[in-house]
Formats: sequence, C-alpha cells, structure tokens
Amino acid sequence: MKKILSIALLAMAMTFVACDDSQETEPKEVATSENFEYKVDEFADLKILRYQIPGWENLSLKEQKLVYYLTQAGLSGRDIIWDQNYKHNLEIRDALENIYANYEGERSSEEWEAFETYLKRVWFSNGIHHHYSNDKLKPGFSKEYLNSLLESTGTELTGEPLEVIFNDKDMKKVNLDESKGLVEGSAVNFYGEGITAEEVTKFYQAKKSPNPEKPLAFGINTKLVKENGELVEKVYKSGGLYGDAIDKIVFWLEKAKAVAENEKQANALGLLIEYYKTGDLQTWDDYNVAWVEATDGNIDYINSFIEVYNDPMGYTGSYETIVQIKDFDMSEKMSVVEKNVQWFEDNSPIMDEHKKDSVVGVTYKTVIVAGEAGDASPSTPIGVNLPNSSWIRKAHGSKSVSLGNIINAYENAGGSEKLKEFAHDEEEIALSEEYGKQADKLHTALHEVVGHASGQLNQGVGTTKETLKSYASTLEEGRADLVGLYYLMDPKLEELGLTDDVEKLGKAAYNDYIRNGLMTQLVRIEQGADIEEAHMRNRQWVSAWVFEKGKEEGVIEKVQKDGKTYYDIKDYQKLRELFGQLLRETQRIKSEGDYEAAKNLVENYGVKVDQELHKEVLKRNEAFKSAPYSGFVNPVLVPETNENGEITAIKVTQPESFEEQMMDYAKEYSYLAKQTETKNEEEPAEVQ
Repeated sequence: MKKILSIALLAMAMTFVACDDSQETEPKEVATSENFEYKVDEFADLKILRYQIPGWENLSLKEQKLVYYLTQAGLSGRDIIWDQNYKHNLEIRDALENIYANYEGERSSEEWEAFETYLKRVWFSNGIHHHYSNDKLKPGFSKEYLNSLLESTGTELTGEPLEVIFNDKDMKKVNLDESKGLVEGSAVNFYGEGITAEEVTKFYQAKKSPNPEKPLAFGINTKLVKENGELVEKVYKSGGLYGDAIDKIVFWLEKAKAVAENEKQANALGLLIEYYKTGDLQTWDDYNVAWVEATDGNIDYINSFIEVYNDPMGYTGSYETIVQIKDFDMSEKMSVVEKNVQWFEDNSPIMDEHKKDSVVGVTYKTVIVAGEAGDASPSTPIGVNLPNSSWIRKAHGSKSVSLGNIINAYENAGGSEKLKEFAHDEEEIALSEEYGKQADKLHTALHEVVGHASGQLNQGVGTTKETLKSYASTLEEGRADLVGLYYLMDPKLEELGLTDDVEKLGKAAYNDYIRNGLMTQLVRIEQGADIEEAHMRNRQWVSAWVFEKGKEEGVIEKVQKDGKTYYDIKDYQKLRELFGQLLRETQRIKSEGDYEAAKNLVENYGVKVDQELHKEVLKRNEAFKSAPYSGFVNPVLVPETNENGEITAIKVTQPESFEEQMMDYAKEYSYLAKQTETKNEEEPAEVQ
C-alpha cells in the first residue's frame, strides 16, 4: 500500500526493430552523464528509458558484490509476477518469444510490426493485461496470422491460452466493480476457479493471529484454491508454489548474506531466506522488523511478495524487488523531513485521538536504483515506504526511499509541451517550471515519510484491508497525498530550509495536482472507461472533492478559454484548508474502519469520468507524440572473474534495446516457464 507514483512526472512526462541477432549484441558500457541516451524505444502508449548508477565506482568490491547478488536474486523471481498476473501469461509469453527468436519470414509487414508491438506491450505489462488500466491488451494482428507464425516456427500454443488473446474472456486483470464480483470478475491469478469474494472474506476472517495486537499478514504469500470442495492455501515457498524460482532466489540471497555490510543486515537477509524456505508468516513479520531496523550501510533492497494492489481483495502480495544504493548527498538534504516528522504529526489537522504520540523509526533516503524486477519493472515507482504492517510501523518504524536516479531519468527524458497546453495561464506555467520539480520531490518525501507514518487506528479496529476492503489502497494513497499537500504551503518548510519560497512552492504543487487529478491523467484511460487504478482514483477523488466543496467560495474555477477547459485556483490558502478537512475525514475513515464512508468517497468522486471533458482532453493530447507511460530497462551488471571463479570487478553496462533485455531475461531467468524443461539446471557458475 505504500508505493507512490510521481505526481508531476506522471502528469507531464506523460509528463512520462528487431532482428534475430539482437540477442548477440554485446551490452554497451555505461555512458557518462553528458552523452547518456535516456530513451530506448517508444511504441503504443509506452516509452522505454534507461537509468544510470552514479557513484558505482565509489563502492567497494564487496559492496558491488552485494548489489550484484541482490539483483540476481530479484531477477530469479521474475516469472512469478507473470504467473500471478494471469494463469496463461507464461505459456503465452513463451510462445511469443519463440516466434520472435525463430521466425525467418517477412519482418517488415504491417502484421509483423503489429506482432512485435504486441509482444513488447506484453513484456512491459508482465502479461496480457495493461499494466495501468488492467484492460486486456488488444492485438493488432489476426488470429490467422498468429497461427501462421506458430506453424512456421514449430511453436505450440493451443486451446484457451491461444483463444484468450483474441476473445472477450478475462478482460480485466483487477476488477473493482463489486457488482461483477471482485474475484469472479478479475483475471489475476491469486484465486482458483469457482471461488467468490464472499468465500475469500469468510476464509480469512476465520483466521486468528496468536497475538491480536500483532495481526499476521494472512494471504500475503498464498494462492487460495478449492480442493474437494474445501478452500486450501497454496503457499509460495521452496517446495511449494513457485518453488523452482524461489530456490534460485534463495541461492543468490545466501550469497548476498555472505557479503552483508553488517550483522543487522545479514540477520535480516537470513530471516528472508528462512521465510522463502518455509512460507511462515511469523517469520515474515520477524524479517520486516529486522529489515526496518537495519538502517546502517550503503546498500538496501526490497524483495518479496509485498504490495496488494493487484489483489481485488487486498490480501496477496505481488512479487517485487528493488536494489538500491544510498545517495549520500540528497539523503542528507532530505533527512530534515525525517528529523521533524513528530512536528508534522503534532500539527496535523486530523483528530487528536488519531495522532501518534510518538512517531518512531521513520527513515528517509534518496537512493540510486541498481536493479528492479517483478512488479517494479519495467514500470517503476519513484518512491517506496515499507513495511505495510501497521503494528510494525507503529512499534518499529518504517523506511521511506525516493528513487533519485529514476526521477532524474524521467526529468531528462520529459518535456514541457503538455504543461503549456493544459495550464491556465503563463503564471501557472512559470511556477511549475521554476518550482514544479522541487515541489514534486518534497511531496514524495512528505507522502512517504510523514503521510504513511501518520495517524493510528482506533483500539479494536481491524486492518484496513479487513475494514475498507477494495477501497483500502486508494484511501491510503489519498491520505498520504493529502498529508503532503497540506504541508506543501506550510511556512515550516521554509523555516527548515527545504525551499526558498513556500508560497510559490505550494502554488506550483497545487496547480500541478489539480490539473493532473481532474484532467491530464485522463489520457491514460480509453474514452468511456471508469477509473480503476488506485493512484488515479485517489488523485481524482482528492481533486474532485476539494473542487466541489470549494465551489461556493470560488476556490477553484472551471474556466472555458478559446474552446478549451482549464482549472484555475483562485484561493490557495482556502484550498489548503480544504485539503486539511479532507485529510481529517480520510484519517477518520481509516481509524474507524468506516467502509460505507470510504465507498461513498471513492465511488462518488474517484471512479466516474466527465465524458465530455475526457473527450476534450484526449483530443488536445493528440498534438503530443510522447507516450503517456514510461518504464525502464535495467543496467546490466557484468562480473569479471579470475581463474578460480572469484569476482575481481563488476562492470555496469546498458542493453542496446528493450527487446534485447527481454530476450536475455527469457534465456537466463525463466525458472517457471515451459522452456525451463530444456534449460541447463546446473547452478550458476561460482562467483565469490
């Protein structure tokens, strides 16, 4: 529940050829910042970027080994997210990749180009459903053409895995429309056939934690299926579901533990290994406590089944990994937020009974990403706050990170054309250009460090996934956004030296947020569609609520100018007060577990779209060629070894293309896909 996508970056960047021998091309060594090529490819609604690992050469060889082993562990579980996203994804991917590698026919026809585009979209989304809208991807080629490719390459794909590419079955990966059944209407592969949302709820409500004050994360690492009419959990672990991939993860984590920077870090890695081996939920909690308290060292990581966005019931975590290196300069600058987190809590507009007397253990760092996999790749967050357990956060704290080199890549690959199209006036444009990036970074910090750490549940109230159900994720993200928005115009930020002009900073932030929440984010969904994704929903319900509540006083005006719609903020201080009022109510909903209030807030303000405005936004957006979504290829870490197999150096290289990296991953990390039957099952060459 604690992953943040960029506000301004996703608002404006929006505001985010293949040949058979492409796999044989040697990865090129990382370029310097001056001549680094950020853009790799652009197709459909997607843009592929590269990111650098600045400061790599300053790490010791032991630290570089730790990063390498952790990235290898992450990539070893890559197949898991594919299978979690949809039951036929691995079989479909395997067939499409075999065609891509072996087809010897015409590769310049429209249908082949459509096939390539479809394959790249499938790669990007880790499956056949769009990574953001959750809608099934539509191929631009015919079934007959695909059959001809299958036949000419000797590739097998039949039955439902073939038919589902073209038919109307399993159209939505994650369905949040309760009338269609949260589980029954979702294609995501967390639940077996014939299971209803009601059955899932009853199954997990019946489970009781040994200590009610420390509720276990039931369902976080399982698939719920029916066997002989009874509900049974299939656990993700060694020897269990996804065991082949998990064994490879463990292999590399054990190597990482051997080169850990300190005892606390090694202890946390040991508990993660034990958790992967056993699937035990108490070990999972023990690991999270150890991980959040392991704050020393230059290297950190996220690895396991974590975020529950893809589960319509909010129980099962998607596989995700991020390996990160501390950005010393930026972390020092931003640590001021961390040091003053109690002041922010004490001065929050939420009810006193919902405030924490002591916000403990919050750490905030700007980090350099060294590798990502699973649900974090190719589409990545720009900030993360973990762990998700409320009791662990309260008792032991949390870690918040801003992914600095990812943000830098977005900034270097973006443009200001859309800002000029959708901003109301020149002053708004100037404010965004001068303070927009700074406001976005500060909002991320406040969202992660203060927002997710703020507030507490009332005594006896269950976890948010139990009380708020399918609305839990969007309520939590909106609540954290509101904390950030409320403080972005607070003089305290100027007092702390975080900005030289808090008024201009706040205005830029409010302009960008309202513009995105009510207009520009709509370019990501098709005409006529409802908003489904949790972050998009929260940006709209926050923006639409304050717009409506401020109408009488003219806080925000909806303006028509030259036949185009704009939102013009007239009173920024009153808007800040409205953000505070909504924050107070959102925290009350969470603290009290008020499901009906959560449902009314999201459904009334965050789901439905003004169709005329949507049509207009899409039309205005046609002038811009830049794709609305961006993602990344990962740098490739290449170890050099001596005659004894010992690592003597690790070089950072860059893949030449998106296709090259995806095909390399298929060759090296397909531990669950069909092709593993013929894959060399020997352990990787010893690297020390």
